[in-house]
Amino acid sequence: QVQLEESGGGLVQAGGSLRLSCAVSGRTRSTYNMGWFRQAPGKERAVVAGINWNGVSTNYADSVKGRFTISRDNAKNTVYLQMNSLKPEDTAVYHCNVLRYYGTNSPVYDWGQGTQVTVSS
Repeated sequence: QVQLEESGGGLVQAGGSLRLSCAVSGRTRSTYNMGWFRQAPGKERAVVAGINWNGVSTNYADSVKGRFTISRDNAKNTVYLQMNSLKPEDTAVYHCNVLRYYGTNSPVYDWGQGTQVTVSS
């Protein structure tokens, strides 16, 4: 089993930035594809960014493209999400997970608690 712990969320004004971190522990492997997801109130959880196992390939939802950057440090078993130019519609609980298939909405493990991001207008 793998445990996922997200951190770095908070309250920020529109136009601001946050950097989220996802610590992966347990049966960790640097060969995991990883993704960041978010769930806004009343909406389904959706993937916003993905990164392949070695960090060479990344992909993003259209709504965050050009503003968010996903990266990883395999030596630290950590995945990051740099979020710039934040908008009120980015308000959500953000989660990370291992992706069964890179570039798809295919989370593998149980969800962690996530980290709340609130963007005020």
